Amino acid sequence: MFINQAYAASDTPPTDLMSFLPFIVIFVLFYFMLIRPQMKQAKAHKLMIESLKKDDEIVTNGGVLGKIVKIKDQFVTIEIAANTHIHIQKPSIQASLPKGTIKSI
Repeated sequence: MFINQAYAASDTPPTDLMSFLPFIVIFVLFYFMLIRPQMKQAKAHKLMIESLKKDDEIVTNGGVLGKIVKIKDQFVTIEIAANTHIHIQKPSIQASLPKGTIKSI
């Protein structure tokens, strides 16, 4: 009286597609929420690095502001103060700044 009746499970096993459906949904979510935006950001950074030219004002990943004096294949020479030049790698450039930013600081 107090025990509910137990019903037998159906004979048909779940289909292969139904067993992989949660994994497919998780992968699609990861792609649109994580992978795609990261690829988009990397592409924008690469285009910014390729478009750099002499006299552009930049900021590095370390927070150093400077003006580009010389550009080579992998390295950039920037002027951070009067007659003070440093060499940095191109990928360490975080952003390109508008003209006159350094003088306004």
